[in-house]
Amino acid sequence: MKLTVRRIGNSLGLIVPRRVLNAWGVREGDSLELTPDGIRPRRPRQPGHTELDELKRAISAEVISRFRPDEIRRRSLENLERWKEGGAWCGAYAEWLEILRGDDARLYGAMLGKTDKPNRLRQSMPYVGMLSKDVLENLREKAAA
Repeated sequence: MKLTVRRIGNSLGLIVPRRVLNAWGVREGDSLELTPDGIRPRRPRQPGHTELDELKRAISAEVISRFRPDEIRRRSLENLERWKEGGAWCGAYAEWLEILRGDDARLYGAMLGKTDKPNRLRQSMPYVGMLSKDVLENLREKAAA
C-alpha cells in the first residue's frame, strides 16, 4: 500500500486508511511505531516479573475485599479438587491445600505477602474465577499504567 506525505497544518503527515486502522485496532489518539521495516501499531509492553507479582497481589487483595475467608476457602478447595481430578496438579497446589486448612492469618499471608514464597504461590492461585472479567480487566489496566 502506498501512503503519501501531505501537509497537515504547519506539519507533514500521513493519512492511513480507516480500514487499515480498524484492522490494527488503532483509534484516534493511539500511537503507531515507525520501524526500519515500516509503520505498525505499537506493541503493548510486556510486563516484567515485578509488575506481574504486583498484579497478582492486587487480584488477591481484591478477592479479600469482596469475599469472606470461608468463601475464599470453599471456592479454592473446589478448584483444587477439580484440578486434581483432571490431572492438573503441581506442588504449589499441595502447599495451597495446607494453607487453606490453616487459619485466616496464614491464608492472608499467602495471598498478600511480599516475600518470595507468597509471590511463587500466587503464580498458582486457587481462587481464580472469583472476580468478574470487568474487575480483572480494570486491575490489569491499573497495573499497566
